[in-house]
Amino acid sequence: MKIAYAMLVSAAVCLAGATSLAQGTDHRMISPQEIKWAAGPSSLSPGAEFAVLYGDPAKDELFAMRLKLPKGFKIAPHTHTKPEIVTVISGTFRLGMGEKADQSNTKPLPTGSLFALSPGMAHFAFIDEDTVVQLNSTGPWTVTYVSPADDPRKK
Repeated sequence: MKIAYAMLVSAAVCLAGATSLAQGTDHRMISPQEIKWAAGPSSLSPGAEFAVLYGDPAKDELFAMRLKLPKGFKIAPHTHTKPEIVTVISGTFRLGMGEKADQSNTKPLPTGSLFALSPGMAHFAFIDEDTVVQLNSTGPWTVTYVSPADDPRKK
């Protein structure tokens, strides 16, 4: 399993590099002070903030997005239609797998950790301290909650 994740991450890095080279003139350099945080995204409960650093999650293209999640934040079980590669920039992200949110069945991922999930894998999260993660994938980005009642866009 670890080898499969390592291969997925390596392939994504190679693909991103090849795509960037093919585009030739498109590049970004952003320091932490230049990140412009906004409330949202709408697919997460109030309290989360996000910043799109590269690309457009709504389009069929590579993107990099950061999420700032406050202490006590929860993300209900959900899936995505595209692979998800997440790096913990600061704090600790408690990741759980499956269709039922159970904090006792999460793995704490501290600063510097990475996880990669295939499309359709149900997962959830609990945040014990202010945490920032970077999500890399391709759009169009979707979030489908296992239970529609958990979807903040429907409240």
